[in-house]
Amino acid sequence: MNNFYNTEHSRTAPQLWRRWLSGMAAGVLALAAVQAFAQPMALTPVKISPHVYYFHGHTGMADPVNQGFMSNAGFVVTPDGVVVFDALGTPALGEAMLRAIRTVTQQPVRRVIVSHYHADHFYGLQAFKAAGAEVWAHEHGRQYLSSDTAPSRLAQRKADLKPWVNDQTRLVPADRWLRFDADKTIRFTLGGVRFRVLDMSAAHSPDDIMLAVDDDKVLFAGDLFFTGRIPFVGEADSRVWLGALDDMLKIAPAVVVPGHGEVSRKPMKDLELTRSYLLHLRRAMGEAVADMVPFEEAYQKTDWKAFASYPAFVQANRINAYQTYLLMERESLQAK
Repeated sequence: MNNFYNTEHSRTAPQLWRRWLSGMAAGVLALAAVQAFAQPMALTPVKISPHVYYFHGHTGMADPVNQGFMSNAGFVVTPDGVVVFDALGTPALGEAMLRAIRTVTQQPVRRVIVSHYHADHFYGLQAFKAAGAEVWAHEHGRQYLSSDTAPSRLAQRKADLKPWVNDQTRLVPADRWLRFDADKTIRFTLGGVRFRVLDMSAAHSPDDIMLAVDDDKVLFAGDLFFTGRIPFVGEADSRVWLGALDDMLKIAPAVVVPGHGEVSRKPMKDLELTRSYLLHLRRAMGEAVADMVPFEEAYQKTDWKAFASYPAFVQANRINAYQTYLLMERESLQAK
């Protein structure tokens, strides 16, 4: 009896210990969430050119500690109003953006341009709609809002980012769905400041767009450009993405605001992390597909040390590799 008890206890004690630690961690996160919710987040606008400011999100993935603030957004102040690029990942963050913008200017927000319909970039839109702003987005964003993925992702965010994403959170469609012609550019001017909306669709997502502020030589790149962290590739077409990076450099911006990470004043140099990572994924997974090596074996054999120390590697790399493996399979079949 004692031997049985001791054996069973040695088996279950580590499990119970892990459960206790997991429960404690969850409790700490929940307490942090409650305490943080009691104080609305204050965002700090960072000025990067005469007209342009941006908000720098935290490194890593969305969680209750950072309240979903893990992506970048920005705004452009003109004499006739404000143009905003992206709305961050919760309605509360959208409201915090508005409060921060009002510390810089009392000009109304005329327009919000959405880089793409991923949760961390557009869940704050409802705050801007309530303030009277017009929302612009790529026409392909309609596909996401009408898909099964949109409500599923919202349900996940409600669980992961409660109370900042809740039953009052709405998925806001664009007021103007942008349709691009052959030159993939829509130009407009507000308050004498010249803008270009650039079609980069089907790279990181089906509805990618960038915003160039020509007078300031600033480019809002959305999630086509990451600095200092591993990009989230997901179901992106990395071949198209690499072409979009080349197109980005042709614009020759002095400053690039990435979707995640520090603002870049050396785009050519800072672009290399995103480029080299995508190329590494394609090369490793492409060779595995060509040699008919199963994904699990290919993943274990691949040398990831060049990227393993970067933020978001643990959370994103495996799914990035798996989706790239599937992409390389499709490319292989298309080539036959």
